[in-house]
Amino acid sequence: MFDPYRRDFLSLFGKGLGFAAFTSPSVAAFLERLSAAARRIERLTPDQAAVDEDFWFEIQQAFSVTRSIINLNNGGVCPSPRIVTEAYCRYTWEQEELPAYIIPRILEPRTERVRQGLARAFGVDAEEIAITRNASESLEIVLFGMTFRKGDEVLTTAQDYPRMITTLRQRERREGISLTVIPIPVVPSEPGEIVHAFERAITERTRAILISHINFTNGQIMPVREICALGRRHGIETIVDGAHSFAHLDMTQADLGCDYFATSLHKWLYAPKGTGMLYVRKDKIESIWPLMAADDKLATDIRKFEETGTRSAAPRLAIAEALIFHDGIGPARKEARLRTLTRYWRDCLKDIPRIRFHTSADPRQSCGITTVEIEGIPAASLSAHLFDKHKIYTTTITTDAFSGIRVTPNIYTTFAELDRFVEAMEAAARKGLPK
Repeated sequence: MFDPYRRDFLSLFGKGLGFAAFTSPSVAAFLERLSAAARRIERLTPDQAAVDEDFWFEIQQAFSVTRSIINLNNGGVCPSPRIVTEAYCRYTWEQEELPAYIIPRILEPRTERVRQGLARAFGVDAEEIAITRNASESLEIVLFGMTFRKGDEVLTTAQDYPRMITTLRQRERREGISLTVIPIPVVPSEPGEIVHAFERAITERTRAILISHINFTNGQIMPVREICALGRRHGIETIVDGAHSFAHLDMTQADLGCDYFATSLHKWLYAPKGTGMLYVRKDKIESIWPLMAADDKLATDIRKFEETGTRSAAPRLAIAEALIFHDGIGPARKEARLRTLTRYWRDCLKDIPRIRFHTSADPRQSCGITTVEIEGIPAASLSAHLFDKHKIYTTTITTDAFSGIRVTPNIYTTFAELDRFVEAMEAAARKGLPK
């Protein structure tokens, strides 16, 4: 809905949050169309708006994606809408006029507006938000920056991101901490099963819990709020990998209760590639060592986590346009649309023999990401067939517990494109792959 929050946020845009968008006639015209489209559906519930094809047609036109390939692999990195790409280019040209002066004195100071916008989106204080390059950097800041003693234990799951497990394994080898990787059910009957798995694994040596909000392997939405509450009861710090949840689910930090949260903004927010965000609870900032050295005077300053040397200002500033676009759609509408798209293709395939889902259909446990297999067909072969024969792009997921193709439509995806995917999957399930 075009609510007071968005009007207030757009006022920030007018005051400098989105300088490039504000000065571009084509982008300004698009934002006006987006606002008009949002006003047309402002009285609809998010679920009703999710099936208003006139509204989503307007959103689809915001992207410059090719339609010669159906992209159902939005889990790794997402395309940006034109307003973000144009802003990125304009900021790049601006800084190239005199970079030694313009970057530090004109452009970098504007990132404080971006920090405010991200803080608003996550419902926290701007002094708790660091702008990073991706979720991995954000998480490594915390995982390498926390002080552990020999024998201290960190809990995570077998479905968490391999790079983060590698980070903790390095500390395990180097410093003698203990990493416990707990198994969790692939498709739980209810979220409490996962909470109980963590509860059983906690020991008197447990100091931290690392948990993905949405698992990258199969899109499982983890019961983060309950696990963070469990951590607080035991005096355990909680680190949430939100690479797939920020701007995918309609949520804020208050919905999670975590101490730390990390995400990649080039995923579901559609910000420029190589942008990320780190939330550190204010009273925790001082205790976390920065990944790259920072002056002692920054000990309690969230900006100490941004000390990476010379960098382009353009990607960071264009985050503002991504926030404006996200807010113009409405977080609740966006989540509902992603659910609608996923539910559509799942319902079309659920009764087809040999089709097996490795993601729960329970709306509490999944949204826009689903991993599926055709029994008897290796995931890599199926993914290659879909691309080579039908120009449908997916990615393969292989774990000790399951394998399949991960399917992630996005808000620019059309139902006609999903129909093509469904037809290709049904044919492969019934007839097998061509020799």
